[in-house]
Amino acid sequence: MPVSTTSIEMPQQRTSYVQRVQHFAKELFANNSLQSGVGLMPSSVTPDIAGLRALSHPVRLRMLGLLRTEGAATATTLAQRLDLNTGATSYHLCQLAQHGFITEDTDRGNARDRWWRATHDSTRADFQEQQQDDEDVEAYLSTVALVYGDRLRAGAAEMRFLPDEWRTVGTLSDWERSLTPADAEALVEKLTAIIEQTPDSEDEGAAPFSVKLNAFPRPGALGTGE
Repeated sequence: MPVSTTSIEMPQQRTSYVQRVQHFAKELFANNSLQSGVGLMPSSVTPDIAGLRALSHPVRLRMLGLLRTEGAATATTLAQRLDLNTGATSYHLCQLAQHGFITEDTDRGNARDRWWRATHDSTRADFQEQQQDDEDVEAYLSTVALVYGDRLRAGAAEMRFLPDEWRTVGTLSDWERSLTPADAEALVEKLTAIIEQTPDSEDEGAAPFSVKLNAFPRPGALGTGE
């Protein structure tokens, strides 16, 4: 199930772990887990600094992911899915709407039962161009990693309950290669192209299939510490 797209270019203000992996991470989130196949929406949004900070809250990122992957919903529905009270849910929805990530679906509901939908199917952020601080970049990426981890754990927990034909098609695998930044960028681009060029199936047996691409220097390998 696709979740927010980010093509990463890092700021040059001071040396940090985030900066030192600039080339390797350039396409790290080029097709991340907040993408959607629901409805017709503009393909992507590039948030300003305030919008990026708004997305650095895990509840908002999960909420946006649900609206992108499952379609429009009410605050009540989202509160149940995310185990929140409706007041907190409404607050986070308003924050997402304020920064243009979602909008009210006026074709549904009423004044007491407002529906919300995503306005884009992915998020792209050029961190170098916008000159965000390292702290903002790290906060956003950490939130994305947290949401990815939650989805991975949910998928692993559900695996044994899947129909037989689906239980053997997935994988939880990792590899490590010694690469230059150029090699790493080329590898990520190749893998991204394979995923993006795989068409959706219209077969009646098709189902949302989540593919997450995570590629980065081994933590600590470049002298940055764990």
